[in-house]
Amino acid sequence: MIINEFTMKHLFKTLLAACVLLTAMSCRAATQQKACCGGDCADQKNKAVVVGAARTDVYVPLLKGKRIALMSNQTGMVGDRHVLDVMLDQGLDVVTIFSPEHGFRGTADAGEHVGSSVDEKTGIPIASLYDGKSPMPARATMDKFDVIVIDIQDVGLRYYTYYVTMVNLMDAAVTYGKEFVVFDRPNPNGMTVDGPILDMKLKSGVGRLPIPTVHGMTLGELAKMANGEGWLREGKQVPLTVVPCLNYTHRTRYELPVAPSPNLPNMLSIYLYPSTCYFEGTTVSLGRGTDWPFQVYGHPDMRDRYFAFTPRSRAGAKNPPQLDVLCYGVDLHNMDAEQAIAQGVNLEYVIDAYRDLAAQGKQFLLRTGERNFFNLLMGNTTIYDMIVDGKSAAEIKATWAGDVARFKEQRRRYLLYEE
Repeated sequence: MIINEFTMKHLFKTLLAACVLLTAMSCRAATQQKACCGGDCADQKNKAVVVGAARTDVYVPLLKGKRIALMSNQTGMVGDRHVLDVMLDQGLDVVTIFSPEHGFRGTADAGEHVGSSVDEKTGIPIASLYDGKSPMPARATMDKFDVIVIDIQDVGLRYYTYYVTMVNLMDAAVTYGKEFVVFDRPNPNGMTVDGPILDMKLKSGVGRLPIPTVHGMTLGELAKMANGEGWLREGKQVPLTVVPCLNYTHRTRYELPVAPSPNLPNMLSIYLYPSTCYFEGTTVSLGRGTDWPFQVYGHPDMRDRYFAFTPRSRAGAKNPPQLDVLCYGVDLHNMDAEQAIAQGVNLEYVIDAYRDLAAQGKQFLLRTGERNFFNLLMGNTTIYDMIVDGKSAAEIKATWAGDVARFKEQRRRYLLYEE
């Protein structure tokens, strides 16, 4: 089989990364120092990180005697206990649960509408914020509580919907005069800021604020920025309290104890998500319905590929793109995590697939028009045009470098943790 130029390039990069990894391992074995060779790694792998939800001494006095609405899901864990159980055991009055995309238990498909229900364990009503209706709760729901508490694990991407739900709730808190509290959690992509800033003409459910694709902020920091920059309804502010993490910096390599959503099953999927999610707006499969979502990509008509896979219906991916169709493409699931982190937003994969299919006259975008899903994910209408015009990934990345630098300055006063 002929292996195309991109595949050879990818294989070379993988081999190079393996060599670098072996060198680093040898270096670590040769030293008794706590730090990694060439840099401080003392706080990696969750060492001593304490999430906001674990800091009951901070938030119980703040919330005692108030009626609470909790927005959380399966990621709201404090050790082996859910934050809801922790709050109830502390005598806090949780009267409503808000659930985001994927539902309170985190089992619904991406984009699947989730209805309201009742928590079986506690009997507390669950109000879905992802039911296909209004993104804001009705007045009748808002009148039942005094304060909204957020405890959910985000992954730091502009198109990941948990922060969108949070900002919509902040708007509701402004409208109905409610307090707002964020139990903060680390951002697994918190070491990276990259990608184009959202053009607010393309504001949508996968893009709510004028921030880069990878913003590098925790939800607590992002809530502070939305509040401080006047990004909420009518430029107003909500009474906001963030319960910060302890022993966390933006250099911390934080490995998630619970998968944040069905198709981000491991850390590599989270690190590759900034580069492969754009396939959601195309005819190319990104591995939903396989063991490697966001870690492979392919299409039935891609040519000269050494790797093939077939998406199947499964929990969390009931009807994945290219269902039951053999796809040929590229396997990234053995990539070293350091390599995946270092690339930030890498459009080489999208460009590779586009050029392959375009050369055959095959359809690439799912839909056309300014607000097609690819553009909504990308956050603008210009990058697809640059891809069509033959620009390289490096040339395209250079176009947003200045915006990213300005954003990093803009966000600095809202950061809670050392960069």
